[in-house]
Amino acid sequence: THTHTLLSNVCFSKLETHVEKYLEPFQLSLEMLQEVSARLRKDLIRGLGKRSHHKAPVKMLPTFVRATPDGTEKGDFLALDLGGTNFRVLHVRVEEEEQRVLKMNSQICAIPKEIMLGTGEQLFDHIAACLGEFLESQKLKGQTLPLGFTFSFPCEQLGIDKSILIRWTKGFNCSGVEGKDVVKLLKEAIHRRGVSPKHSQKSHSCIFPLASFPSGYRLPKNISVVFS
Repeated sequence: THTHTLLSNVCFSKLETHVEKYLEPFQLSLEMLQEVSARLRKDLIRGLGKRSHHKAPVKMLPTFVRATPDGTEKGDFLALDLGGTNFRVLHVRVEEEEQRVLKMNSQICAIPKEIMLGTGEQLFDHIAACLGEFLESQKLKGQTLPLGFTFSFPCEQLGIDKSILIRWTKGFNCSGVEGKDVVKLLKEAIHRRGVSPKHSQKSHSCIFPLASFPSGYRLPKNISVVFS
């Protein structure tokens, strides 16, 4: 038994050495981290510059969000989150308690490859169809609710409810969308499907975490906020 334990320790030590060897190229030194930080800062400044903005890899586009939640909000809200091969539909309920609580129900919907590479109308019809199914499952069909739309692609934001797609990324290449207002395309698809949210507002995935922190809302224990 003692010999077996020694052999196990030796094998584990060798395995650990091999793992460390393969992981070593992925470990960043302090100098490398500082270099990454400096380059990111440089690109952020380029994105803010009037003359360098159009060439900057980090666009630093305006959000047109002029206020954050203040804790007086209440009721039911809908959200769509599109940023990859899946997208989420969410129903958020703000409950009026001593400590404001956000209750969330969500559904993840897959986006088939043929839709990712199809037409814009196919994509937004698919989103609207999934929204309609979700409203039915949550017994919200027929209700008029505010809708937030997280669209995680480079856009020129012209207003809180007007956003022009600059280019597709993340494997999407739907025709007829680049250079168009994605909020308008979503509204048209929703209208075709007979779904009736109150109004749509578009945001990037980095905005919602920032908006949630100062509001004083308490999230359920199994919900966390993550930057993407």
